[in-house]
Amino acid sequence: MSSLSPSSQLNKALLQRYLALPQGNLCQVTYVWIDGTGEGLRCKTRTLESEPAGVEDIPEWNFDGSSTYQSKGSNSDMYLIPVCMFRDPFTRDPNKLVLCEVLKYDREPAEHNTRFSCNKVMEETKEFRPWFGMEQEYALLGIDGHPYSWPQGGFPRPQGPYYCSVGADRAYGRDVVESHYKACMYAGVKIYGTNAEVMPSQWEFQVGTCEGIEVGDHLWMARFLLHRVCEDFGVVATLDPKPMAGDWNGTGCHTNFSTKAMREEGGLKHIEEAIERLEKRHAHHIRRYDPHGGEDNKRRLTGRHETSSIERFSAGRADRGASVRVPLQVHQDGRGYLEDRRPASNCDPYVVVEAIARTCLLGRRATETAGWGGDGAGGG
Repeated sequence: MSSLSPSSQLNKALLQRYLALPQGNLCQVTYVWIDGTGEGLRCKTRTLESEPAGVEDIPEWNFDGSSTYQSKGSNSDMYLIPVCMFRDPFTRDPNKLVLCEVLKYDREPAEHNTRFSCNKVMEETKEFRPWFGMEQEYALLGIDGHPYSWPQGGFPRPQGPYYCSVGADRAYGRDVVESHYKACMYAGVKIYGTNAEVMPSQWEFQVGTCEGIEVGDHLWMARFLLHRVCEDFGVVATLDPKPMAGDWNGTGCHTNFSTKAMREEGGLKHIEEAIERLEKRHAHHIRRYDPHGGEDNKRRLTGRHETSSIERFSAGRADRGASVRVPLQVHQDGRGYLEDRRPASNCDPYVVVEAIARTCLLGRRATETAGWGGDGAGGG
């Protein structure tokens, strides 16, 4: 069985002939949304009479929620509410991609519309000027589920030579990574950088620095672009937190967080106070940091392979085996940010940053009065 998808082997030069055709003043807009699994992305495209100047110019749309795990067939219409617009790197200008929230038939947030709740919290905490950066790790697979470029029926050399590597015998899939990077830049995604990770065929890109809700919008669109780029190359990007069992690194989504006070002179004190709050709510954050209430992270947060134990909270200076790391430079400067290393690679970024903002900025009392003490996946 070929490890590449059949569609990737179609004539791409022929595709470009059609993509190059003029389209007059018309504009294609691709609507992107998160489905009822809380992990999958869906999209569909429509024509507008002219190029939208901003997201407010893009009309609401609808879709069949019974086919995306978001409604029953007897009442299946769901609303797509545009919230963030990007340029389309696949069909190019003037065409757009638009990230959408999903509302139910009664115009209440759908069960997995976690952006709605997150946005409320970001509005409540905006005076703190919360900044976030998220480090999205992922692994490349063939469509047969075997890691891309790994020997069929076997394993590559042990970990060691692959992190930030160069060379055909250790850096697998760089074409995908470079294409994704350029697609993000063209689209307007705030991509910060990229690097090869510790396991072969494992990579990372970073989104940020973003303020408030923006980090979730940009990370979800970066994920969408990654999956679309992988379509062209015939491979699969998996966000499974432990894609290969055994002596191989898992994949996370380390989240960097700071406030205006943390970034200013004497900010280290505020960072240490935030860490104390995070420690008190460790179990709660673990339940929020992957879509399955911590079950996925159990395979990853073992205390090995640069992870902390899922059972115990820890914090340390420059310690990649801690739950929360404070970079050495932050200690030296006395100000900066903290890195929460617990979120899984398949986390919902809206849920992660909402949890951090509630714990560190609103405090326990505000959390309880807001009625958000539960551990379910919904954010409404």
